[in-house]
Amino acid sequence: MNAKVFRFAHRTRLLAPSMILELMKLMGQPGLVSLGGGLPSADGFPSEAVREASHRVLTQHPREALQYTTTEGLLALREWVAARLSQRGLAVQASQVLITSGSQQGLDLVAKMLLENGTQVAVEAPTYLGALQAFAPYEADAIEAACDDAGPLPERLAELAGARALYLLPNFQNPTGRCIPHARRVQIAAQARSMGLPLLEDDPYGDLWFDQPPAAPVAAHWPEGTIYLGSFSKVLAPGLRLGYAVSPLPVHDLLVQAKQAADMHSSTLAQYIVLDLLRTGMLDGHLDDVRIRYRIGRDAMAQALHTHMRDLATWQIPDGGMFFWMTLPPQIDSASLLPLAIKHGVSYLPGAAFFARNPMRNAVRLSFATESPARIAQGVAALAKLVRHTLTAQSGQAQ
Repeated sequence: MNAKVFRFAHRTRLLAPSMILELMKLMGQPGLVSLGGGLPSADGFPSEAVREASHRVLTQHPREALQYTTTEGLLALREWVAARLSQRGLAVQASQVLITSGSQQGLDLVAKMLLENGTQVAVEAPTYLGALQAFAPYEADAIEAACDDAGPLPERLAELAGARALYLLPNFQNPTGRCIPHARRVQIAAQARSMGLPLLEDDPYGDLWFDQPPAAPVAAHWPEGTIYLGSFSKVLAPGLRLGYAVSPLPVHDLLVQAKQAADMHSSTLAQYIVLDLLRTGMLDGHLDDVRIRYRIGRDAMAQALHTHMRDLATWQIPDGGMFFWMTLPPQIDSASLLPLAIKHGVSYLPGAAFFARNPMRNAVRLSFATESPARIAQGVAALAKLVRHTLTAQSGQAQ
């Protein structure tokens, strides 16, 4: 690229390649046990149902499905989203729903609307790496909310006064896997309301529970001050690239305008296909199958960690989602260790990538979504062996 021809905007210096995408490039490496990616299991995709839905759509609605549509998205799909969320305790109207190209686009649109140079956006510590990347080009300063194992501390939210929003993942968070309890959700919403601190609630994993569904969304306790993002990527398939943003009407109108400028609308064909799938009533049965698949992976990873790493690390067993968050001894730098881990046949995501300011360099995120139980055990065993070897080598150097 000729830098003398193209003069780039200042904000391009804030763009950075995704560590997740870089790891995805390695997934085809022969023999590599991939515990680092955040992909859903392709074995659980409803491929045959999508094929049949595509055939019906292109047979019954070919002209409409291949044409432009409204920026807001298909009304019937928005009505389905509104009804589904109302069942979960978040009463909304279809007029508040915007269909997006995945919830990642929702993050970008909200950031475009709220953030600019000299502003702040508050995030959990740790938080979703993709959100930090979505916020960065808009030049806001990301600050960290004080958290414990149950999520942000309501009594410490006053420290975030003036922030344009607090970004939350209440359900089976990426990367920690933790779920904010009902009482904490009520407290967070009440404190945010009293401060006038808008909430951005991201919920891609809420349907991936193993024993019981999570509490009602935080947005249910302060709907007029919360933007809620959801996705079909984890419950159907990410290749469809469909999500949704639910917001108060004045905010909704601005988000629609921002999306119209960005891409006019999300894929009409994908919307018709997803709507057809949902109308068949297949979703709940499909989700039962996905939960069983992920529970098996969760249990396999819990057993492997107990077998190989109980004296090396600490972790909590998640009640849903796709991830374990593991803390290694403080002398281990997980980012520095990663290239060696890949050579030994296992990948993970270093924990430092998930922090806006104060990274935990001895933490790792492990995914149990895509590998078989046997390969999960193989990967954890390889990682444990490498950590032991590293600690032994460090001990020898210190003597």
